[in-house]
Amino acid sequence: MLRRLFARVLFVCLSAVAVLPAAAQMQMPQPPEVAARAYLLMDVTTGQVLAAKDPDEPVEPASLTKLMSAYLVFDALKSGKITLTQTFPVSERAWKMPGSRMFIDPKMQVPVEDLIKGMVVQSGNDATVALAEGVGGSVERFVQMMNDQAQVLGMSRSGFRNPEGLTAPGHVTTARDLATLATRLMRDFPQYVSYYAIQRYRYPGTPAANDMNRNLLLFRDPSVDGLKTGHTNAAGYCLVATSRRQVAGLGEGAQGERRLLSVLLGATSENVRAAETQKLLNWGYTAFDAVRLIPAGEAVVSPRVWKGKAAVVKLGRPEGVVVSVPAGEGARLKTEVVRPEPLVAPFTRGQALGSLRVSLASGAVVTEVPLTVLETVEESGVVGRAWDSIRLWIQ
Repeated sequence: MLRRLFARVLFVCLSAVAVLPAAAQMQMPQPPEVAARAYLLMDVTTGQVLAAKDPDEPVEPASLTKLMSAYLVFDALKSGKITLTQTFPVSERAWKMPGSRMFIDPKMQVPVEDLIKGMVVQSGNDATVALAEGVGGSVERFVQMMNDQAQVLGMSRSGFRNPEGLTAPGHVTTARDLATLATRLMRDFPQYVSYYAIQRYRYPGTPAANDMNRNLLLFRDPSVDGLKTGHTNAAGYCLVATSRRQVAGLGEGAQGERRLLSVLLGATSENVRAAETQKLLNWGYTAFDAVRLIPAGEAVVSPRVWKGKAAVVKLGRPEGVVVSVPAGEGARLKTEVVRPEPLVAPFTRGQALGSLRVSLASGAVVTEVPLTVLETVEESGVVGRAWDSIRLWIQ
């Protein structure tokens, strides 16, 4: 009996997942025409992709590569392997790098923080190589670290051949992989993300005219606070941009902020990449509403538990549940908890267990939000487990 019940629950779950993309696509607002080779717009607050064009098509990333280089540098800072104030030497290799530069030379010992600003604001290939050598010991070792980290993050369609993004055989990524990288960069290293909002920077003794951030949206839209531009002849003009705006109804302070992320690849000019990215961001904020369904830390559901010291297990999300839905549809949403049955202890806090399916009034599924265990449920004693085993068998 239990085997038949579990099989039925599993069949319902898999059937729902199979129809999810088609049902969601039927009801989603149509994005604007975007002049780019590929793009992806994500609501970082909800984790949903709002629009995309060829998001898994391999493309050259140009200087968007430096997002992965920054990830490794920030990780080294967070783990204490390096500090912001320590200095790195400038090798001949770094000094002779072509393309965008910070204009540092081998006579200099440059603080890590300044190299980060040179890499982020000026997109300096020389600064990036100096950081790669300082963190990895060599550029080649650092590139291996980049590829290893890409696999850890789930960037399965990406391959890195250098830390700065110059054209090289096999140096490719996708819009979806870049969205994954940018999202994790912001989530894993919030203390360093502010570097991407710096509009102007130059290192003392370097050309004053080389101080402007190439992300034009930092100067046009006060809600934009990052992240990175890229350009080569092969890649075209590329931009990963993120915007943060206050939304009524989500909460106060940071709880009330909604963050969108745009990945735009292969535009024809600097102005086009900025304008098309702005178009995508504005469309995302107006075509979709962010709706908070469950407050932070509150249980979505508390189902019965067998063989546990507690009678129930609380399922939810520590940050609460927020979803993006077509504008005006928030008041008519339907929700359903999808979970295995029966639930047999133990369960550990943070363990993935079931999901919350969110649908429109029409029945079209918008998203499924993974749920986790909010409080650990330990296994009961021998007598309790034996008694529940008998009760389960009877059922």
